Amino acid sequence: MTSRDEDEKPLDPVQERLRRKMVRLLATSIGIMFIGVMAVLAAVVYKLSTSTDVKPGAMIALDLPAGASIEDMALDGDRALLRLRTSAGEELRLISLADGSLIERITLAPQTPR
Repeated sequence: MTSRDEDEKPLDPVQERLRRKMVRLLATSIGIMFIGVMAVLAAVVYKLSTSTDVKPGAMIALDLPAGASIEDMALDGDRALLRLRTSAGEELRLISLADGSLIERITLAPQTPR
């Protein structure tokens, strides 16, 4: 009984060169795929670590005028629109929920009776 190694004949030099090129191509392809997968994973980790989403239960301190009350509120992503009633009248405040900073302030003029 003979082993398989004894039955196989050496490759022709042209075929051996082609086999080596194919092995190099395979190694290069695997390397490029590995680098691509690592780049995608790095991008996902970066996106998750720099997310500006508001964490549930986060506390935000708002600077409201003395005697002001929040009449209404609307949420949109990481922003909130507050309708305030103050001693000077009504105003709208658009705030960032990420840090509580004021984005925009709109004073509503009182309506005059007709």
